[in-house]
Amino acid sequence: MNQRKQKELIARTAKVGKSRVKLNPEKSDDIKEAITRADLRSVIGTSIIIKNKKGVSRARARVRKEQQKKGRRKGPGSKKGAKYSRISKKQLWMNRVRVQRRFLSELKEKEKIDSKQYRSLYRMITGGFFRSKNHLKLYISKMEK
Repeated sequence: MNQRKQKELIARTAKVGKSRVKLNPEKSDDIKEAITRADLRSVIGTSIIIKNKKGVSRARARVRKEQQKKGRRKGPGSKKGAKYSRISKKQLWMNRVRVQRRFLSELKEKEKIDSKQYRSLYRMITGGFFRSKNHLKLYISKMEK
């Protein structure tokens, strides 16, 4: 029996591809003697080597995941969906208002502003007058002058 046929039979028996089956040239006599599937199974560990399957490396994926944890790889090219699909308008509004109100309450605690100014500015925040915390700071500094 031809060695090529042996190889095909081993591949079918072990349920692997022909490229994964490697025959040891030094022990070709043992392989030639093994003609049945049972014979071939007994020779698989010694004269015949079945190579391990090659997988896809996860190394690059792990590196990418680490970068994403740090906040990298979030540029405009990575964004998918509409403008407010990632974070809703309401959530943006809530974040902005909460920051401004927290800042305002800190100023009141430190007695930088009195309760009348606090109430006035609070209402302006609720009305959406300020774009950001910095805008609020700017307004207060101009108000003091």
